[in-house]
Amino acid sequence: MLLSAGEAKNLGPSSGPNRLRDLCTFCTISLDQEEVYRTKVYEKSVSPFYGEDFYFEIPRPFQCLSFYVYAKSMFQIRDLPIGKVAIRKEDLYKYCGKENWFQLQPVDPHSEVQGKVHLEMKLNELITENGSICQQLVVQIIACQGLPLISGQNCDPYATVTLVGPARWVYKNEVKLKVSQFIMFWQVTRSSSYKGRSHFHVEEEDIEKLEINLLKRGNYDLGSLRLKVTYTEDNVLPSPCYMALRNLMLKSPDVKPISASAAHVLGDICRESVGYDALLPVVRLLLHHNRLLPFLTSVAALELENTQEANTIFRGNSLATRCIDDMMKIVGKSYLTVTLKPVLNEIFESNKTCEIDPVKLKEGDNVEVNKENLQGYVHKVFTSITQSSSSCPPLMCDVFRSLRQLASKRFPADPHVQYSAVSSFIFLRFFAVAVLSPHTFQLRTHHPDPEISRTLTLISKTIQSLGSWGSLSKNKLVRQLLVRRCVHVIFNREVHKRAQGRKRLGKKNFKKRWLRVTNQELSYHKQKGKEALCVIPVKNILGVEKLEESAFNRKNMFQVIHSEKPLYVQAGNCVETNSWIEVLSQVSRCNPGRLSTFHPSAYVGGSWLCCTETNESTPGCKPCTATLLANIQLDIDCDRETERIFSFFSSSRSRLQKMEDACAGMSVYLGQQEECSAFTIQDPKETFRTIKELGEVLDDLQAHHDSKGALTDEPGTM
Repeated sequence: MLLSAGEAKNLGPSSGPNRLRDLCTFCTISLDQEEVYRTKVYEKSVSPFYGEDFYFEIPRPFQCLSFYVYAKSMFQIRDLPIGKVAIRKEDLYKYCGKENWFQLQPVDPHSEVQGKVHLEMKLNELITENGSICQQLVVQIIACQGLPLISGQNCDPYATVTLVGPARWVYKNEVKLKVSQFIMFWQVTRSSSYKGRSHFHVEEEDIEKLEINLLKRGNYDLGSLRLKVTYTEDNVLPSPCYMALRNLMLKSPDVKPISASAAHVLGDICRESVGYDALLPVVRLLLHHNRLLPFLTSVAALELENTQEANTIFRGNSLATRCIDDMMKIVGKSYLTVTLKPVLNEIFESNKTCEIDPVKLKEGDNVEVNKENLQGYVHKVFTSITQSSSSCPPLMCDVFRSLRQLASKRFPADPHVQYSAVSSFIFLRFFAVAVLSPHTFQLRTHHPDPEISRTLTLISKTIQSLGSWGSLSKNKLVRQLLVRRCVHVIFNREVHKRAQGRKRLGKKNFKKRWLRVTNQELSYHKQKGKEALCVIPVKNILGVEKLEESAFNRKNMFQVIHSEKPLYVQAGNCVETNSWIEVLSQVSRCNPGRLSTFHPSAYVGGSWLCCTETNESTPGCKPCTATLLANIQLDIDCDRETERIFSFFSSSRSRLQKMEDACAGMSVYLGQQEECSAFTIQDPKETFRTIKELGEVLDDLQAHHDSKGALTDEPGTM
């Protein structure tokens, strides 16, 4: 679901003491009665402009989407609700994809009621015990439907039935609905002598004027809210139905040129309607099948071909930058949590004033103190970032390495372009954005208050400046981060190492050595502090795995597989063994050429003890261990992602046809035609072939939908 909270106007009662003039306001989004998002707080305005977009998956059934506007209270425990907009699920299609103004409704316990009630009412004539005649009003609640879910669970309902008389007197009764049926009796009599809980006096001619209400609402002008809602439902078919389209998308990284691939065509035809939102399911699908890196490399290379100035590299909003942005948001969540969450928590809790703009200074503020506060925060954030290279997810490292190589190749005369290619993403589009809006990346639960928000804005702008083009040539620390050269010792211990046999006459026995690993190299020394006897660059490590005890009849063994012979090491205990494997796996997880298999034992006496193969260069006989640090655990439903891709293609079939016509025109007239300028067509024949194949696949998948009656004709439903 994509939601855009635009603006509100004329908030609060139109007159009276409750008119909101000096209160800050914010807006929340709820599924049923569970809050899922909220905007930041806007100061002292009855017509605030929110201008925030929210995109989220809905993990459970729901009945109602609600927007609540609150006034931020500085002295009360709870914020003051101003009003709400509630849209039932079945009505969402009416507003899908369009901006609408909604009148705010009052928020009170009764207005939160949702659902339908089946009522039966009877008016019977009875003779009372004293012989007088009265009317008995019977209200029976037969059944309820669509009652609200509270955090996904059934609610504990009750009914409030109000009887309103001709003189506007009110009699109210409230009973919990523990069963599906509930009956309420009222006796309406002219006798003033009979008094009881369910008896009251009314003139006979006024009986027809009685009203029964199950819900009492106010009638106030509370303002209005401008919203844009895009709600889609994915009707997912059995997995075999998606095989053809899925395979066509997965083939995209191999298509030459990349602009002729199905994935690139989708981004091209959907650019005008939904921007590059259509690329998110493509990124997730390719990521799940380990096909994302070659695709990102190809689309980045295509963009660089059209980049004329090195200082504008990856600065715009393009297919390549959007795909890399989506990748970072998916795989970089834990990286942000480890790197930024501790320092952000400190900023929120300490809440020091950092305003340095003379125009915005408050009375009593000291600009020098504020400047020191800001510098302290920036230093902590920047230090956390520059020391985070070992926590960077492997895929991000691989993509950044590819970007550096592509940029250096495109602008060989510029020594700093390899850094700016990476800083465009890691600083400007990743860390700076996360600092500015920590709630978006689940680093904080809600928006910060206005003062902290201002502090985060100043920190974010400073981080952007440090990662900008002009700073790269001056800031060595930034360059070290971008190429991961900042050397620091990670782990060192005394171990027993088996001789590698690098000397022809040397014995292959075990000796006590001091083993040391930094983020750049693994080395062993005769003693701590002595010169290294051997240095293995971290970039040459291809795998780190345990070694079977039977290999050398020793416990707590592990092996470092690198470009030469394996290094066999015995740690002091089982805990140290696991620590060595974890640390070495972490620092080497981004290396190209990492092994997928290994030998769990040693090569001794002319054969591998594990598989008896005699060739020492035989590939491993066991899959390498997938460590938690080296792999991203993602819950990706490939059938659903493919269905979403199909939905985007289906909604843009007219654009796909125009692109096909443009390819045909280019092939006939052998040149770029005016109607082709809206698309990226490098090879019209190859692109035409892809589009024709796409058309056949889409038609076949549409037939599957039609045969199962899965698609509806309601606009906005996919």
